[in-house]
Parts: sequence; C-alpha cells; structure tokens
Amino acid sequence: MSDFQSRRQQPLANVPSSRAGLAGFVSDHRAGLTAIAVAVAAVAAGWLLWNQFGEQARNDPAAILMPSDVELVGCGDWISRDLVAEALRDASLDGGLPLDDPELARRLVRAFDIHPWVREVVRVTLRHPAKALVEIRCREPVAMVGVPGGLLAVDAEGILLPSDDFTAESASRYPKLAGITSGPRAAVGFPWDDPAVEEGAALAAVIGPEWKALGLFECRPIGDAAVGRMWELVGDGVVIRFGSAPGHEQTGEPSAAMKVARLRALTSGERPTGEIDLLATPADDAPSATLIPLSSP
Repeated sequence: MSDFQSRRQQPLANVPSSRAGLAGFVSDHRAGLTAIAVAVAAVAAGWLLWNQFGEQARNDPAAILMPSDVELVGCGDWISRDLVAEALRDASLDGGLPLDDPELARRLVRAFDIHPWVREVVRVTLRHPAKALVEIRCREPVAMVGVPGGLLAVDAEGILLPSDDFTAESASRYPKLAGITSGPRAAVGFPWDDPAVEEGAALAAVIGPEWKALGLFECRPIGDAAVGRMWELVGDGVVIRFGSAPGHEQTGEPSAAMKVARLRALTSGERPTGEIDLLATPADDAPSATLIPLSSP
C-alpha cells in the first residue's frame, strides 16, 4: 500500500472537525460570550425603550428648562428690567431648553455674559426637576454723563450702561459728568471710548458716598488735557478743586486716597461753601485733613 493510500485510510476520528473546534471555542470562552450577549441585549432593550418613551421623556415638564425656572443671584437693585427674560430672549433660549443638553450650562453662561448689565457670570448650577441657578456680578452705575437731550449712565470703567432703567429722579442720585464733548462710540455694554469719561467715572467711584454727604452733584474737567486734565467738584454753593483723576496724579500731587480723606473731614461739620482746593497744603498747625479755603462766600 502506498503512503498516499495509507494517509487516506486514516480514521476520520483522528481529524478534528470545524464543528468540534467551534464547540471548543464556545466552551473555553463561555463567560466572555455570555457577557457580550448580555451587553448586546441591554443596548437593544435600551434602544427599544428610547424609541418608545424617549420623546415622552423629552417633553416631560420636569426635563424642560423654561425662563421661569431660572433663578438669578446678584442682580443689582438699580436694575428695573427682567434681566432673565431679556438675556434668554436675546440669545433665543426662551422657548424651553432640554435639561439633558450637554451644552446647556455653556449656553446659559453665554446668554447672560453678553447682556450689557452683566459684568461676569460666576457660575451656573443645573438641577432636576428643571431648575437653573445663575450667579452673576453686575455693572454698577457711578455717574451720569451729560449729553444733548439728557443723561447716559456709565460704570467706574466708563462702560456705557442701559439708561432706560433710570427715571429722572433716580438718575439725579448720581453725580453728573459735565463738559464731555464726545458721544458714545459703541453700544451699551462697551466703553464710551473717551479718556475724559473714563477719568470722570473713576473720580465719581472713588469719592463714593461723600457725594451726597457734601451735597455735590457735578464734576467737570478744567484746564488743558494735553498738559494734565484737572477736575473740580460742584455742589450747592461750593466748588472743590480735586485735581487730577485717580491714577493720573502729577508729581507732588496728593494721592486720591489723601484727597478723599480730606473730603471726608468736611462731612463732620456743616457743609462747606465757597471754593476749596484739595491740592493746597494744610497750615502747619492744622489737622492733616483740614482744607484751606481759597475764598469765602
């Protein structure tokens, strides 16, 4: 018998079949295959459930954030408008927002961040049922800039603010920046873009409550800006020469803090009258906060 014939006559039982190999693989990997089968079944079940109930879940009021579900923290009491409604409307987010949107917090930050009254969005917290807590820091008005036809509000950095939040009465509580010849070069929420406005706003901010205590109502630039703009404060029967705006002091000029301390000293007695110079050196025997009147009424 030839070798070829001998090989052909070997018993079939000695040759492993493909069926036997598959059975062995399954037997050896039974645990892993079972886990895969369970995972596939779970995915399939989840897909079927989402197809059946997903739309219902999305339309559940507890999963849809409406403007009335947004709570705002940090809104200044000088703002009379509905800031939440405006911010969401202007960002086209007032039609209801799904709580499962992974970009929802970022969208809310952006909506409030672009509002002209908002200086900074501190944080946004989302909760279920649909609720959002938005914490902000607002821009605060410090002065009103006199322009033809009325007044425009600015903050301490000279940012133009929405003036329609103010009545004539509420606007009168802030110092007026007079002698400003420019108009705002941009929309609300952006800088006025005039050094005189920036200086006047900084001056109004640093004087703070002393405005009311001294009966002051106006500040205005004097002198030539090219050689150093000076400012004077105007009140009922009094004109106070303040000098340079904060951060613009000339050599030898008292700092803004020193000048404000002298202003505070004036509030301890009767309101001053006449002309007062905060740049003058007090007499040797006078307290450091005593002012030297330039003239008497």
